[in-house]
Amino acid sequence: MDAAPDNPPPRGARRSNSVRISAVVLTLNEQRHIGDCLASLAWADDRLVFDSFSSDATVRIANDSGARVVQNKFENYAQQRNAALAASAGRADWVFFVDADERCTPELAHEIRTVVEEASRAQPDVYSVPRHNYLFGKLTLGAGWYPDYQARLFRVGKVSFDPTREVHEGIPASTQTGYLHNVLIHYNYDSLVQFHAKQRRYAQYDAGILFKQGVRPKPRNFVLQPLREFRRRFFTLKGYRDGLHGLRLSILTAYYNFDMYRRLARLWHSSASTSGSAST
Repeated sequence: MDAAPDNPPPRGARRSNSVRISAVVLTLNEQRHIGDCLASLAWADDRLVFDSFSSDATVRIANDSGARVVQNKFENYAQQRNAALAASAGRADWVFFVDADERCTPELAHEIRTVVEEASRAQPDVYSVPRHNYLFGKLTLGAGWYPDYQARLFRVGKVSFDPTREVHEGIPASTQTGYLHNVLIHYNYDSLVQFHAKQRRYAQYDAGILFKQGVRPKPRNFVLQPLREFRRRFFTLKGYRDGLHGLRLSILTAYYNFDMYRRLARLWHSSASTSGSAST
């Protein structure tokens, strides 16, 4: 019997003749996070920072970390992720997407390596990963923030992101998806200021989608929909498990549901004003 090696490779490390994995990080001015993010991806065969022409030190830090850097004009998230998949063709068999404010644990790295090494053509071409979301510095397990599965591990050349979903990017519903067990750490919102800024952008985007679909807000939408959202977050999705923190998050998400309808009403008002001016 052969003796075990004196220094076995760390969990998640690449083994000889293994399937190649490229870890891809989309960036725009992420100098605060990119160094630690790339350090958590040191196990990958290739680390690609797909940058949208950052004006801070993101690219320098990525280069200093030994990552490959490609700069590409940002149009929307689906387009950017699909471009990153194309840039990985020929270099990797699988792509693992990570956001700059996320960290890959050794346990998740080991699971990913195991899954892709054992993958056959009959197995899924996409795997979703659960996340531990930290909001305002607190691990949040209720109100819909866990398991928060995200499609992140892709077999190169087999599937892409739906180009019609520009912000909340996703894959076609018909895609067979597998699910990993170990979590990706996500340092989501540091402060209420950051939370409000992003939720306002989401509300504006979602209002725009409804406007394009011809949906007009009804008076009851401004009351009933936020109430339903609060009930869903706090009770159905067990926001109460996080105490006052969960209560605050449930109230905030309900408010931004209201804000979305308010923005939708403004779009219709603006459209009516524009049409009225054109006809006079």
